[in-house]
Amino acid sequence: MKTSIKELCCKAVGFDPSKHKVTTEVVAGITTFITMAYILVVNPNMLSLTGMDSGAAFTATALAAVVGTLLCAFVARLPFAQAPSMGANAFFAYTVCLSMGYTWQFALTGVLIEGVLFVIFSVTGVRTWIVNIIPESIKIGIGVGIGCFIAFLGLKNAGVIVNHPGTFIALGDITHGSPLLAIIGLMVMAALIVKKIKGALLIGILITTIIGIPMGITHLNGIMSAPPSLTPVFCQFEWDKVLSIDMLVVVITLLSMDMFDTIGTLLTLSRKIGKVPRKDFDKALLCDSIATVCGSIIGTSTVGSYVESSSGIQSGGRTGLTSVVIAFMLLLSLFLAPLFLSIPAAAIGPAMFLVGIAMVEGIRLLDFTNPSEYIPGLVTMLAIPFTFSIANGIILGLISYTTINILSYGFKKVGWGLIILTLILSIKFIL
Repeated sequence: MKTSIKELCCKAVGFDPSKHKVTTEVVAGITTFITMAYILVVNPNMLSLTGMDSGAAFTATALAAVVGTLLCAFVARLPFAQAPSMGANAFFAYTVCLSMGYTWQFALTGVLIEGVLFVIFSVTGVRTWIVNIIPESIKIGIGVGIGCFIAFLGLKNAGVIVNHPGTFIALGDITHGSPLLAIIGLMVMAALIVKKIKGALLIGILITTIIGIPMGITHLNGIMSAPPSLTPVFCQFEWDKVLSIDMLVVVITLLSMDMFDTIGTLLTLSRKIGKVPRKDFDKALLCDSIATVCGSIIGTSTVGSYVESSSGIQSGGRTGLTSVVIAFMLLLSLFLAPLFLSIPAAAIGPAMFLVGIAMVEGIRLLDFTNPSEYIPGLVTMLAIPFTFSIANGIILGLISYTTINILSYGFKKVGWGLIILTLILSIKFIL
């Protein structure tokens, strides 16, 4: 008996007509898109700080999200959205480019190498070994520290926090201009979140943008157009420093961030669905790594799974059909580039702040009864925003964990894998 095209399509995305409904999957896909579409605003804005063309970065962001999400649909057959990750994009822009002083081409090269390694590690099992040697307290500290960093950057970019020669930072003039609009936007978005409105951040960004029009802050340049060209950022790699210590630090940091973030997110989403078979879970990890490679080629930062997919899962999404709908919505958004690129920093900053503080809740997972665990975790967490560098935070956290535990318990608790990794990363501070 011949298999119909409809049956083939259903099988391709894991859709079973006897268990699932098309309308439910479509609604779930739209719901997830609304909740995660803020990245189409935030990511190009952040990458443009490095000198990347904002229009090209917008197109790259959307296309990388489409690639990753479609891979989830047809390879893993799961209702997960993927897009450039918050945290990794902050590392790309603020640490590699603005702090370390490298070009965005250098940073893209690091993303490519990290993505290729992640693919290899995903299919060989090395990924599991690396994840296992990093102490849980450091993993927690990384997530919380990145949250603090993103929250700080949101306020700084919106002008709510400014430089001060005496106290380093100070409160900006929040009585007018962009800082005032950012405060208004923050209150609007927070209220929407409290009311549990789906797509609170995206809706809040749009409302704040509209409020900014009479204030003279928002300048609309149209609503629809052909997608901006990828040419300025496509395949823009820089190979002359690929063997440098800094590149090693960049790749290891991106790799660790990608693995911890992706695995943590996938575990969270899998629990919401029910029991996800191990093979499908591994396929989702592979999708993430392939999407990162593709993203670096077309010109954007590391791609990862989005925890906002939980909104679609709560709406009933259970198959890859949900992801197909998300990808379709992302493709449509490509033609709204003028609208997305008109959104001011004052509307983006509050969203970054709220995304960041949501990540801080992970601090409750630290074991505050054990100083050998919570001290390194807190060092990692605080060093990331205080040194304005995710890489510095991770390295200082590992150094503190390794040193404290060797002095307290000897070598047996730490393990040679962690010691070697710590020594390799510490070279950054020596050279």
